[in-house]
Amino acid sequence: MAKLYFRYGAMGCGKTALLLQVAFNYQERGMKAIVMKPEVDTKAGTKLQTRIGLEKDTDYLIKKKDHLYEVIHEKFSDADCILIDEAQFLTRDQVNDLVKVVVKLDIVVMCYGLRTDFLTNGFEGATRLLEVANNIEELKTICKCGKKALYNARFIDGKIVTKGESVVIDNDSRVTYVAMCPKCYYEEIDKK
Repeated sequence: MAKLYFRYGAMGCGKTALLLQVAFNYQERGMKAIVMKPEVDTKAGTKLQTRIGLEKDTDYLIKKKDHLYEVIHEKFSDADCILIDEAQFLTRDQVNDLVKVVVKLDIVVMCYGLRTDFLTNGFEGATRLLEVANNIEELKTICKCGKKALYNARFIDGKIVTKGESVVIDNDSRVTYVAMCPKCYYEEIDKK
């Protein structure tokens, strides 16, 4: 029986690298793994790209208005697995569609993404995945102090920011994100 998986973690924990490894494993065994990401993630164009240099073309860019059950049923019903990167950018309805893909089409769906934005607010897609996924796994990374990083701090020109749009893709060289433990996160904010 297929399941819906959600693997989440702070930036830099290896989510995309793990997704690409899973895709490779499926393909190496002669199985069909479909790789998708929301089109709002413009960081590498139509590719998935890791910080360590791994990359792969996506099979499908998810549009905000897409009904994922229909898309997968019409285009990818022969898939053994659907792999979705940056799943935090999915809508609630799109996550509900993924539940239907698992149940009605019996296709494994693995989603990878952030749990919260730079202000520690939950993303719509991630929140729904935490509510309905069959299997939830936290992928860990460390803060500069060595403790487990939970937060994704946004910096502009080297200074932490605590206001702004929830989604700003780091194509702009002035914008960077740093995974931090709660203590270091609030210490950085207090420096402002």
